Formats: sequence, structure tokens, C-alpha cells
Amino acid sequence: MPPAIKRKKGEGQWALGYREPLNKNEENKKNDDGLNVRRRIIDVYSKTGFDSIDPADLRGRFRWMGLYTQRKPGIDGGKTGALEDEELEDKYFMMRVRIDGGQLSGPQLRTIADISTRYARGTADLTDRQNVQLHWVRIEDVPAIWEALEGVGLHTMEACGDVPRTILGCPLAGIAADEVIDATRDLRVIHDRYIGSPEFSNLPRKYKTALSGCTSHCTVHEINDIAFVGVVNEAGETGYQLFVGGGLSTNPMFAQSLGVFVKPEQTSEVWHGVTSIFRDYGYRRLRSRARLKFLMKDWGAEKFREVLEKEYLGYALPDGPEPAAPLSRRDHVGIHPQKDGRFYVGFAPRVGRVNGEMLGAIGELADRYGSGRVRTTIEQKMVILDVPEENTEALAEELAKHDLQVRPSTFRRQTMACTGIEYCKLAIVETKQRAMDLMDELEKRLPDFDQPLTINVNGCPNACARIQVADIGLKGQLVVDENGDQVEGFQIHIGGQLGASFGKKVRGLKTTSAGLTDYVERVVRRFDEQRADGETFAAWAQRADEADLK
Repeated sequence: MPPAIKRKKGEGQWALGYREPLNKNEENKKNDDGLNVRRRIIDVYSKTGFDSIDPADLRGRFRWMGLYTQRKPGIDGGKTGALEDEELEDKYFMMRVRIDGGQLSGPQLRTIADISTRYARGTADLTDRQNVQLHWVRIEDVPAIWEALEGVGLHTMEACGDVPRTILGCPLAGIAADEVIDATRDLRVIHDRYIGSPEFSNLPRKYKTALSGCTSHCTVHEINDIAFVGVVNEAGETGYQLFVGGGLSTNPMFAQSLGVFVKPEQTSEVWHGVTSIFRDYGYRRLRSRARLKFLMKDWGAEKFREVLEKEYLGYALPDGPEPAAPLSRRDHVGIHPQKDGRFYVGFAPRVGRVNGEMLGAIGELADRYGSGRVRTTIEQKMVILDVPEENTEALAEELAKHDLQVRPSTFRRQTMACTGIEYCKLAIVETKQRAMDLMDELEKRLPDFDQPLTINVNGCPNACARIQVADIGLKGQLVVDENGDQVEGFQIHIGGQLGASFGKKVRGLKTTSAGLTDYVERVVRRFDEQRADGETFAAWAQRADEADLK
């Protein structure tokens, strides 16, 4: 008999007829649209309490409303992955407030500050996607929080879940003197048309968008699912180059340019087309392969462009130029001129950790020294806009009183940390305080070091803090110390560079949390001693002897 032909398993692609759910997540989404949970939260759960919440809502659909259960205090990292969610979770929530484009008015910032103080035990973290995360939120308080947020034009809808997440935008859109294009309107059109729409409330996985004309490339287009990057074509017209298929986690991939020119008025239509491809052709069988990057890897940019143009747009996009290279530091920290003659003042909290009182103070300073407008960045930083030049130094001094530095050290400026084991059910190690301690100690040991250097600290393999594209990326895990005891520590990814290379893993390159500062000091000193003039850390790490990286 001839050998049996092994049929390839379907990937759950709707466009190919695979509509039956192939895993529990897909089944839950088919049973009820995640957007519908809002009404149950308001009408039922907020009145009947945490214990009344349907598990499919609690650990699934609540994410469509920006809510995750947070980790119960006292459960160590060794239990992560070994315990069920109901054993790990507390009866409180992390709430993610969407801040699309990082744009905040004075009333919006003061509202978040008030919510933090009244409902979240004063907690607030700036994320690396321009959001604010609150903790210790009770289900009973969620409707009141939503009412307050929506009263000033903010919301939490689709801040999490298998949906279009917060749209990244340059915090200086419409303000920076050197921007290629002001993407504010185009970003807002996409948000207003499609966020909260049932058309895209059941995607295969999370879906991350960036839209910017910033010359610094501050929205890191290389690692978003879809990104529009400002360019100028041969005719002198401003528009966007389109990048698709970026993402990190355990299978990092850089987005690929489609080589097209997108006019501003086409932006929402093209976004709709790419998002529809993900919805219809995205892989739904395995959660681990459900991000758009896997489809892009299999198809390639040429086929993706062809499907976009023929099946979804109905017209061909012209070829377009690639964007210029980014600056060495992509943030907006410091005092810099705006196009209108005023100045913006960017400042650095400690790895994004703020609180309600501090946010209130920032809002008051923005009112006193600027116009009240504030921005969040994807580097866990903030910017106050519209400051007259004569007020900039006074504002910097006032911010410093709150430990918000306008001229921070490299270590304060470029260290990032995820939520970590303090609140996250996926985390294995502590991150926020560890990163702050590292930063403080490096400032003492290396006071004169001033080269660009990113240190990204992550509590698990999922790369929320972008460890693979950091100069020194620290992935939390349990390691064995010199006494043979299992302790918190980090695997080290070294020499990552956005759009160029992911940090390499050197055999045996791990450190305990206790030994972290000594390790980073040692490798930074070697870089400073060995680097050529103008050489970046990533370039040095690629050529350095392995012994010098340990």
C-alpha cells in the first residue's frame, strides 16, 4: 500500500473556511463578543462582587475592557506557571487606561490622578505603550472609574485583549519643529472609526499599531504589528511608509516594509485593510502562532502587499521611499524648541513608577508653566508642552523636587522595567524596585558615563519591556547561586538594536539579582574602555570577545 498522505493541519484561518474554534480562547470569543462584558460589569458584577464573576469573563473578556486580575501578594516566582490562575490571582484588578498617541489634557491628567488616589491606593505606572496602569482596583468601583474617565474623553476599552490595542503616536505630533508629518488627525480617525467596533473585536491575538512622522522614530515601528512611518516621496509629498509584522515575545521578528507610499487620506483605509487580513488570514489554531508576524513570515512582504491591494483595497499603492535612520536616542527627554517658538520639557520618572499625588503635581506644573497639555512616551517618560523659554528652567527645578529629572543620567534616562512579580501573574522575578536600585547604584559607580545605553528589565520571557532590542536586556528567571540555592535572577540578552539585530544570548550568561549591579558595571566599563570613537554599545557587543561580555 502507498504511504498515507499526511494532511497539514488547518491554522484556523477564517478566509480559508476554518470557522470552528480550535482552542478555548477562540471558543470563548465565538460564544460572546468581548465588548459585551462592559454591560455585565456595570449591571451585575459591580453589584454582586468578585466571586460572582463568570470565569470566562474574568480571565478572558474582562481584557476587552482593560482589566486583568493582579497577582496575589506573597506567591513567589517558582509558582508562576505551576499554579492555576485562580490560585495566583487576587480579588483586585490592574486597569489599563488607553492614551492613544500619548496625548493628555490637563483635565484628563487630573482625572487619572484623582482615580489613582480614590480607587487604586495611589498606584500608577507609565507603560511602554503610552498608557497608565492602575492597581488594586475593585470590581465595585469600575463603573465609577469609567464614568470619570469618559467624562474627560478617556476610556479603557480594548486596552487589552485580542483587539487593536492603544495606537502609538509621537508625543510631539504637531509640535516638533523637525517632524516629517503631523499624524494626529490620521491616528484619531482610526481610533474613532474602529476602536470598539465589532468588526475588529475578535482578532487572532493582540494587534499593535504605531503612527508617526517623528524623525527620532520614537514609536519603534520595527516591532509593531502595523506601523505608518512618515516619509517624503519624490514629488515632495508627505505621507507614510507601511511596515507590517513586527513583534517580540518568545519569537521576536522585525516588521517588514511593504515598499509603498500611503497618502494621509488613505491611512485609515489601509489600516482597515491590513487589520482585516489579520482577522481573516491570521492563524487561530495555536495561540503561540497567532500574531500577525507569523503570517508575514510565511507570506513575505510581496505577497502581503498583493493580497492587501487586490483583495482589500481594490487598487495598487505606489512605491514609496524608506524612512531616514533614527537618532541614537529615540525619547524626548530634555528641553527643546517647538515649531511655534515655545518649548517642550521631557522628564524621566523612575522606570515609569509614579503615583496619584505625583500625577496631580505634574498636572499643576503643566498648568502653571505651560498650557496644561502633557504627553506620555513609549519609554515610560512624560513631556510637558507649550512652555515659554523663560519658564523652562523654573519648571525643571520644580520637577526635580518630585524626583522628575529633565537632565537625567544615561541610567535614569534609558532604563525600563515591566510590572514584574509585584502585580503580574506571569512574572517570575521582581523588576521595578530592582531596576530602580540598579539605576541608583550605577549612577554612583559610573558618574561620568554618558553614552547611550538601554537597560531593559523584564520579569518573564514575554518581553513587555522589549529586552531583545535593548543594549542590555534582562529576562527574569530563577537561577542557581554559588551556594546551590535557587534564587531570582536574569538571563542576559546583549547588544540588541531596533531594526538591526536582536540581543545575543551568550552561553551561560546569567546573573542572580544580587549580582546584577556588579555585572552591568563590569560590562559597561569594558565597553567604555574598548569602544571606538562614536561606536555604539550594540556594535561593540557584536565584535567583543565573549569573555568581555561576562
